Amino acid sequence: MRCLVTGASGFLGSHLVRELLEKGHSVSVLLRPDSNVWRLHESIARVRVIPGSMQDLSGLALELEREPVDVAFHLAWAGVTAEHRNSTEPAIRNLSGTLNLWEVLHKAGCKTFIGAGSQAEYGPSSTALHETTPAAPQTVYGASKLSLGILLQQLCATVGMRFAWLRLLSAYGPADDARHMVPSLVSALLRREKPALTAGEQVWDYLFVTDAAAAFCAVMESHASGVFNLCSGQTCILRDFITVIRDCIDPTLSLGFGELPYRTDQVMHLEANISRLHEATGWSPKINLAEGIRRTVDWHRNDLSNDASLVVLSSKESA
Repeated sequence: MRCLVTGASGFLGSHLVRELLEKGHSVSVLLRPDSNVWRLHESIARVRVIPGSMQDLSGLALELEREPVDVAFHLAWAGVTAEHRNSTEPAIRNLSGTLNLWEVLHKAGCKTFIGAGSQAEYGPSSTALHETTPAAPQTVYGASKLSLGILLQQLCATVGMRFAWLRLLSAYGPADDARHMVPSLVSALLRREKPALTAGEQVWDYLFVTDAAAAFCAVMESHASGVFNLCSGQTCILRDFITVIRDCIDPTLSLGFGELPYRTDQVMHLEANISRLHEATGWSPKINLAEGIRRTVDWHRNDLSNDASLVVLSSKESA
């Protein structure tokens, strides 16, 4: 398949590019000229790089006229960190940029649109999320994702373009954004620092990033369509998850549980049913929690020179 990936220089996007290449697919990536492509260092020579951005798709339109793609994976998204959850500016950029992208893809004859949704579309829940769970987002971020998913599904239906939307709960693994909980926790512990944490009573689902990338690829290859939840299907108490990370590094290190208060919008339960995705594609996670944590810690140990792995856990993080 001839594939386009937006957000290819990001955490999930870079792993998806690698997965697609390993499966023998042709990959094009939309990259800003100033993009930091360190996550793509193993893949960049094997992909078609199309200069541009979600705000300037003129180059993409010209390239797709010359060499079309069959499938577009849309992972690019502005304002994904906690401080932007209710910001209007990135929401406007994401809405306009994505709709313009869809128009470019439609004109170029693209047959399949696969987008990255979010658990934030549902809003808080104390039980497992199903695709039929009523959506009630509590943030601008979640509302933007939900709105775009609905708009894109309708647009695709009107022209016969296959549409799939994967609502990802929480992924972790090598090359994650250093501002997120897992990489900042691992980096602090590798420096033998005591991280300040909440009480860690949250019940969450964590999916290893290569399994997430494989799910996107499986959706493409199976011709599945519609909305799917994407997670491991197994929950854990966050305190236990963090303790396993610590023990993988050094069981004698101290953890500052209870030193941080919960945020007012703290998600305490994050769980979803993945049977629809499994039945449609045959996909199931392959990396268990212990193995995923080991791989993540090993990556940080081998990559301490990267600025991305040198951020200490702060009170702004969601742990």
